Amino acid sequence: MTAEKDKLFRVLPRQVGETIAAALREWLPGESWSEVRRLLNARRVMINGNLCTDAGYRLRLPDVVKLLPHSLAPQVKDEHVRIVHLDKHLVVVEKPAGVTSNRHPDERLQSGRRQYQQTLDEMLPRLIARLERGRTPHPVRAVHRLDRDTSGLMVFARTVSAERELQRQFRVHSIRRRYIAVVRGAIEEQTIESRLVRDRGDGRRGSTNLADVGKTAITHVRPLERLGNYTLVECRLETGRTHQIRIHLSEAGHPLCGDKVYWQPLFKRGEPDGSGAPRLALAAVELGFAHPITARPMHFECSLPPDLERFVERLRYKDTEGGGEVHDSESRAT
Repeated sequence: MTAEKDKLFRVLPRQVGETIAAALREWLPGESWSEVRRLLNARRVMINGNLCTDAGYRLRLPDVVKLLPHSLAPQVKDEHVRIVHLDKHLVVVEKPAGVTSNRHPDERLQSGRRQYQQTLDEMLPRLIARLERGRTPHPVRAVHRLDRDTSGLMVFARTVSAERELQRQFRVHSIRRRYIAVVRGAIEEQTIESRLVRDRGDGRRGSTNLADVGKTAITHVRPLERLGNYTLVECRLETGRTHQIRIHLSEAGHPLCGDKVYWQPLFKRGEPDGSGAPRLALAAVELGFAHPITARPMHFECSLPPDLERFVERLRYKDTEGGGEVHDSESRAT
């Protein structure tokens, strides 16, 4: 079986408790048990954004199953995670693309076999134990998250007191966060403010015009460099809602390159992404906060990861080869 694009399946009440293999056979008429197992083993099945290779996984009503057209990239390894700061209260890491930040609470309650890809919060304890010369690994505490295909800086708490204070800073929006992205078209400098809801009308998150519904989201956008039909932009978050940058830029008519969820308007057909982005073109490159215990200012920055740097260079080269105007490149991603 071949698929041209992602296929999404929602679990029906009568399917609760069925195995993922049985449900896939129902959703994919004519496919054999061996073909279904091959899809799982080929890393083409995701549940709630996480890879699943376990044919015996039992479905729950909230589960959303995605069948990918191609195999998911190999699992992120320990050496792909860079720890940039570590003390007894917190750890700051540079998250690679392709790994989920943390496990959904409901998944932790699943019993029996589980063959999910490891999440970043599950990888960190052993990485920290190595740096601390073999100390017993202890769980880290997630206080925010990045999308699976977004790379960049994250902070995890190591103690309850640090967790509570960092959560407070995120809640009052005192955390400094800057992202670099590549979007379609020529976008102007602007501040985008809207109220985000879980379902805009098609099962996806989005903005609403209804007063007192949803949560306020504010994104400050500044173009850095024109890249032919695309733009390298800087986004600073005043709030931190789920998928905020992706939603705001898409609704402004400039979806992120590589975005497979928010690339078309509500109930309208969007233009296919011809950028050739290797994945979601979004990276968290700056993170600043007050240390949760000492209150000392903490500030971290990182460069664009190599895959996105190569992508930007390709767009830059195509723009030059295409005979377009030479754009000012003084403001480039750090």
